[in-house]
Amino acid sequence: MPRVPPVGAQSQQLDGFWESGETGDMSFVGRPLNLDDGSADVHLARLKGWGFNMLRYVVTWESLEHAGPGKYDHEFIEYTVRVLRKCKEHGFRVYMDPHQDIWSRFSGGSGAPYWTILACGINPRNFTATLGAIVHCEYPNPTSPSPAELPAMIWSTNYGRLASQTLFTLFFAGREFAPKCVIDGQNIQDYLQSHYIAAFAQLADKIRDAGDLQDDCVIGWDSMNEPFEGFCGYADLNTVPTKQGSTLKKGPFPSPAQSLRLGMGQAQTVEHWIFTSMGPKQDKSVTIDPQGIKMWADPETEPEGVHPKWGWRRDPGWKLGTCVWAQHGVWDVASGAVLVPDYFRYRSNREEVVYIEDFWRPHWQVFATRIRQSHPEAILFVAPPVFAPPPQLDESYLKGRCCLSTHYYDGLTLVTRHWSNINADALGLIRGKYSSTLPAVRIGERAIRKCLQEQLGYLKDDAKILGAYPTIIGEIGIPYDMDGKKAYGWTDGGKYKGDFSSQQKALDASMNAADGSNALNYTIWNYCPDNSHEWGDGWNMEDLSIWSENDLKPTLQYKMGLGDSSSAVLLKKGQTPIIQSAAASSVSLATLTPGESPSDEGTVVSNPPSSALSNSSWDNAYQFLTDGARAAKAFCRPYPTAIVGVPTNIQFDISKAEFKLAVRVGPEDAPQSERLGLSSPDSDSPDEAELPTEIYVPLVHYASDELLSDTQQEESPMFGSVTPSNLSSKSSDDFSRSPYPHPADPLRLAAAGSPLLSLNVDVSEGRWSVSGQTLKWWYPVPSSGPPREYTIVIKRAGGTIKVAEESSRSCRSLLSWCLDGCCTVM
Repeated sequence: MPRVPPVGAQSQQLDGFWESGETGDMSFVGRPLNLDDGSADVHLARLKGWGFNMLRYVVTWESLEHAGPGKYDHEFIEYTVRVLRKCKEHGFRVYMDPHQDIWSRFSGGSGAPYWTILACGINPRNFTATLGAIVHCEYPNPTSPSPAELPAMIWSTNYGRLASQTLFTLFFAGREFAPKCVIDGQNIQDYLQSHYIAAFAQLADKIRDAGDLQDDCVIGWDSMNEPFEGFCGYADLNTVPTKQGSTLKKGPFPSPAQSLRLGMGQAQTVEHWIFTSMGPKQDKSVTIDPQGIKMWADPETEPEGVHPKWGWRRDPGWKLGTCVWAQHGVWDVASGAVLVPDYFRYRSNREEVVYIEDFWRPHWQVFATRIRQSHPEAILFVAPPVFAPPPQLDESYLKGRCCLSTHYYDGLTLVTRHWSNINADALGLIRGKYSSTLPAVRIGERAIRKCLQEQLGYLKDDAKILGAYPTIIGEIGIPYDMDGKKAYGWTDGGKYKGDFSSQQKALDASMNAADGSNALNYTIWNYCPDNSHEWGDGWNMEDLSIWSENDLKPTLQYKMGLGDSSSAVLLKKGQTPIIQSAAASSVSLATLTPGESPSDEGTVVSNPPSSALSNSSWDNAYQFLTDGARAAKAFCRPYPTAIVGVPTNIQFDISKAEFKLAVRVGPEDAPQSERLGLSSPDSDSPDEAELPTEIYVPLVHYASDELLSDTQQEESPMFGSVTPSNLSSKSSDDFSRSPYPHPADPLRLAAAGSPLLSLNVDVSEGRWSVSGQTLKWWYPVPSSGPPREYTIVIKRAGGTIKVAEESSRSCRSLLSWCLDGCCTVM
């Protein structure tokens, strides 16, 4: 759940940007959810209804310690505890994510407080002039910024620029490579790491002291999100290292040596790169001239070595105004020559640097030890650098409570913002599987889907390095602003508005990669409550949110029709929704509200009102779960939430709404009745004497025809109860005033008086039943002998659900086919 910037400070906003960092005066209260307007309940109910049961909870270092070294934002920490309690009310498990990208908001990403950059002797206001970092709100230059023109994913090229290269080197390896960098009597590495760990320890302690969150809701902690090696391991500063494969080349891209010179204000002619269907390609050279402006802080900012605002004392041996790497003899400022090109390749003992073992692992061990002081049973989600396998970690740290948390994105789709029938085995290329690019290329959707699944299989196998531990894909997702924001109606005269077919194919390919024999869990990046078509997720023009307020439907009324294939087709009926108010303490059909819609469906709303979630209503759970969702059929998919045995294969065909699960069950999987509190086998409730496998079966794919066609009834007080016979039990007004009674089932689908799902189920063994969106499947567990394999197939009775947009796509395709010559119109 990302809401990285402070409230009211998305990355495109230059006004007050630098000032907020320089004063430390900002507030993250209200992130990631607003608890005061009732919208938090709405968002969490939606996520729960989609079948998600665990959240990766983003917290930045800056949000905890923005006011200065050792000055913690206790108001925000308390607010975070309140949001976590709300997550618990809705039945979620959470793992905490100490999030960063590119070090800090002020170096083009998110994470660390502003003052950490100054502590490293750097002036961030000069990043743009020196190309030390590309900062969104100043793009392409601070005097005439045009942040909407920021190229896709160019923010990630900052990992190949001087600011990130220096900041991460100092954080992870300052003692090794920058021994002169001493502040308050500590090497900069120890200074930064101690503050980082202490800040997150403040939050961990508060979660512990809350008394009702640890283990019940918060089950563990990620390590630093996508850590970067900085310069560590660079073999030659005169060239861009090929091993740093996760660093994208796009736009002006200097070599490390050129970056050093630019940082000291020296003009350089650098390569310029574009991204093609075959990957990065140099198209020209450009000259960057800082005109003497330096990235390094002016000595006058720290009279007598003491910073007047932040209070630290810098060691006299660390001179401000000069590149720290020049001070360590790496290069000569006057001549521009690199004196020790392999400075970062070897440690002081001349052993070759292995970043993840030499520098990442020691930091992780200290961080993990401190987290375990607050949370002894925490699951440690081990997040190594992107696409890198983890190092071996001693079991004395893991203690049987560990999970590999690796990330995966279809990089070609992410960078090009286009779903193509050409892709490549990116992970194989980075890990040296191929001698050239050509063998890694995959053509055709089937080949691409197979390749993505194989790549996730490689990542899953990395967990074996840690031991017998599981893997979660901590981040996976796709961009929604594909093809010039075509799905938003920004192209072709708005003809394709609402058409997320390309996004559905791309996301389904990634979700399918986690299925199959991989049977991987994942947390999708992301759900952003204030996503907009204009600015995406409000961070560097990224637009990966699976829901957007701008995609709420202008009309919430539907009527039912049947196509020739007997599939259920939902057609819009132009009618303005009824406006009602929302109660912050309750979630119901009468109070969950998507917002007023523009009267003209062609109107693009770039900034809907913050109160939009409290201005109208939905008729039933299907409408609620699909409204504003983008490519919902791809991410809202069946999966086993609890399994007796081991899953051996998971398949889901979204075009047919057909789900297949195979499980292997052996004697060791027999439930321990006493420990689990099960009834005796001869009791009056045999289902309670056995443990079922539980499968989430989404309304989005399997809603009954009765639910889909039920549009003219009064609003129901219960999401799952849409029949008139249930309306008399409690009025919606009575319900909206009462405290929220069923947090684990926020849509109250389990209480439905009529079938919510229309299913055809075939099991190889056993029996099954359905409650709400959960199918329970009981089968025999062998008491001895070899394991058995059971299968279940779930289909929608009556065919797949098709919404109006899908029907209109079919019509457009047919019309195009006809106009291309299949028939003649007289």
